[in-house]
Amino acid sequence: MSSDTTFFHLHPSPIGELVLAGTDEALTYIGFPDGRRKASVKSHWQSCHRNFKEACRQLDLYFSGKLTHFDIPLAPIGTPFQQRVWQALLEIPYGETTSYGAVARKIHQPAASRAVGNANGSNPIPIIIPCHRVIGRDGTLIGFGGGLPTKRFLLQLEDREQLSFGF
Repeated sequence: MSSDTTFFHLHPSPIGELVLAGTDEALTYIGFPDGRRKASVKSHWQSCHRNFKEACRQLDLYFSGKLTHFDIPLAPIGTPFQQRVWQALLEIPYGETTSYGAVARKIHQPAASRAVGNANGSNPIPIIIPCHRVIGRDGTLIGFGGGLPTKRFLLQLEDREQLSFGF
């Protein structure tokens, strides 16, 4: 199998069936079953469970509340700016949230909150690159490719003391 082939696997989760895609070397995509960025399998992708065993194992541990940091090879495809934003997202600790403005400041572009929001919305590997941890500066839940109910669920999963969130 060559590294330019894209493989996929459908993985059940508490938020519905996730589409995982990637190469022999790394995960490149996680798609949600719902929301404005609903996942679809591309016709040229090849089904292959074995490439995703570790990602599935870690996702299962995450959803069971037993994993707070993922350790799998990632290869998100995006512009240099998007890559910087996604790297900053990886630095948001489990159970914490931040604002788009704070991410813009973290990447040394304090006036780029809107561009950070666009990059956040283009994140091809949500959950593992935790774009769900970015909220409005006033604490409101805004914008999430998997839908706001999924965002609420993920934030509640990470903050078991937060009872106001419900799926």
